[in-house]
Amino acid sequence: MAHLSSMPTLEVGRDRTMILNMGPHHPSTHGVLRLILEIDGETIVRIMPDIGYLHTGIEKTCEAKFYQQVVPLTDRIDYLCPLTNNLCYVLAVEKLLGLDIPPKAQWMRVMLNELTRINSHLVWLGTHALDIGAMSVFLYCFREREDILRLFEMVSGQRMMTSYFRIGGLALEPPLGFFERVKEFANRFPAKVDEYENLLTGNPIWGMRTKGVARITAEDAVALGASGPTLRGSGVDFDLRRDMPYSGYENFRFKVPVSQDGDVFARYICRVREMRESIAIVQQTLDGMPEGRIKADAPKVILPDREKMKTEMEALIYHFKIITEGFAVPEGEVYQAVESPRGEMGYYVVSDGTAKPYRVHMRAACLANLQLLPAMCEGRLLADVVAAIGSSLINSSPVSRKCLRIIRQSARCWCRHCSTPRTKSATWAKK
Repeated sequence: MAHLSSMPTLEVGRDRTMILNMGPHHPSTHGVLRLILEIDGETIVRIMPDIGYLHTGIEKTCEAKFYQQVVPLTDRIDYLCPLTNNLCYVLAVEKLLGLDIPPKAQWMRVMLNELTRINSHLVWLGTHALDIGAMSVFLYCFREREDILRLFEMVSGQRMMTSYFRIGGLALEPPLGFFERVKEFANRFPAKVDEYENLLTGNPIWGMRTKGVARITAEDAVALGASGPTLRGSGVDFDLRRDMPYSGYENFRFKVPVSQDGDVFARYICRVREMRESIAIVQQTLDGMPEGRIKADAPKVILPDREKMKTEMEALIYHFKIITEGFAVPEGEVYQAVESPRGEMGYYVVSDGTAKPYRVHMRAACLANLQLLPAMCEGRLLADVVAAIGSSLINSSPVSRKCLRIIRQSARCWCRHCSTPRTKSATWAKK
């Protein structure tokens, strides 16, 4: 823990303002995010996020692991969408290897990725409503989330941190009865979304707490690097699944929810409609799931089946070499982006031709979305900060992963792990 004298602070130049520390252990941040607020009564004058409390050095750890050993690390970037992180990383490595993924594996990836999106949105909706004061929705959302976690456990053995995707395909064949369980959930879920909307969408108290609050324009959202529902809630119609399709998304029909208002309510509507579109995509995967293999034909990269290891000497040798030495990836670099529940998740992987990545950089959506917080909150009431944080869907783990120049018009980085020398106090940069 850094000494208090090294913490970033605000120099107050007004007689009537005061400094308030919100966090790092504040219930509404759902993690460890510190906000330094300058307030005039109940009005936010300035706001400065302080990040880095959950830094784990995960990118550096990737450089010491074989390519296949990085997959479990990607789960830890965002505990609400581990499969999305798995997918983004394996797609990047598969590009470097030039692997041709079987259709069944691609469709399974799409199905599980959309279930992950619903899982993330359910946790967001329940906790966001709870923060604002609507407790019943929290219980409703976690009821359906439990069903999704059971599906993850059924297919991978883990409720969270599944590590089910592999470079070249999937870890295991889906068990018997899995598709029937998914279909049962997909059939009843739209009615559950109706229940959420009946509790919130037309609720006048919910409307007063969300409509016109934390508004961000489309121009500011684009300029500050927003993505996902945060960007689409400001009227920008962009979705990587449709505009830059990957893993077979070009085979599915879905709408991209967009709202023009740019406030908390608009972002809420976008995510609720996204859940409806995601379950429709899941239905399409069930109706047209291809037959065939779940792994690419690349014995030097993909672990062989246990049955082959018992009867074929080559399979046993390949297994031994992959486990002990890994597999070499051709020299090169690639950036792969996917549409995560929070926005654009990107992996930049650099290979030097060895069995371990030279560099892995992770572009987290909520790290960029956090930059919108000052624009959303300055001039608003203190109570609106909680609604703004929730609507931005900020997760402390990817936010703390890298240092970021978070403050508009500022030349300093406040991450406590940044190598730049720290000062005892900070002044807000002038134009």
